[in-house]
Amino acid sequence: MWNRNVETFLGCDGPFEESRIVLFGAPFDSTTSYRPGTRFASRTMRAESYGLETYSPYQDLDLEDAAVFDGGDLELSFGNTEKALADIEARARDILAAGRLPFLIGGEHLVTLPALRAAHEKYPDLAVVHFDAHTDLREEYLDARLSHATVLRRIWDVVGDGRIHQFGIRSGERAEWRWAAEGHTDLHRFGFQGLDEVLSGLRAAGRPVYLTIDLDVLDPSCFPGTGTPEAGGVTFAALLSAALRVIARTHVVACDLVELSPPLDPSGISTATALKLLREMLLALERPHIGNRGHEA
Repeated sequence: MWNRNVETFLGCDGPFEESRIVLFGAPFDSTTSYRPGTRFASRTMRAESYGLETYSPYQDLDLEDAAVFDGGDLELSFGNTEKALADIEARARDILAAGRLPFLIGGEHLVTLPALRAAHEKYPDLAVVHFDAHTDLREEYLDARLSHATVLRRIWDVVGDGRIHQFGIRSGERAEWRWAAEGHTDLHRFGFQGLDEVLSGLRAAGRPVYLTIDLDVLDPSCFPGTGTPEAGGVTFAALLSAALRVIARTHVVACDLVELSPPLDPSGISTATALKLLREMLLALERPHIGNRGHEA
């Protein structure tokens, strides 16, 4: 199970025994509501990662000094959603049981649910920080309770009121906005206003955090390769700053990047953008172990 993948993300080729973070791919997009293709994200990101440097000028840190293990992609059933989710949950649970931080690469956003369940099992007081263009709070979509359009509602089923903090949201049914406004989630429209206050509260409370990033939070002008693009998104610089602040100021115990769809972006700029964010997040998570020479996010 813990053998190194044949092809790894750049700089993530160390042995499992020396790792603190375990990357794994969940190539699943069977409930995608608009344009599919996210199942190809993790494979494409590995192949394209070698166009990136291991060194980050943003943080003055290098992946060559980090301890990250790439466990490869899961082989998931596309005809049985519940079986696929169970396999993802089992892998995340094994990583957590081994004392490592699971970093999931989707795949559609529904893959977050099983990884979250595994993290919540270990950390019952878990909070969720969610960056996305979409509310994802429907009770069901086309009569299905398990969908990338319902994933945050299903996560709410696990963690309850007051635990989900949503940022960048700019799309959703009226009923979803109203349901969030009733106090079920802490929803911040359009950008990252209020993030620092939320992070201060989570830190003061000592809450472990699951960070989930749907890459369509980015504006499609810089990230066209996603299944449900929404105009009016954030810039890469804003997303990078927000993600690094979450990692620096809270206790992140699990995280993911989802909804990159390489077939929808022949130029490759979306994959390049996702890879740069991945590199910076990994380095920020590893910062306590590889020095503090860079500048504060």
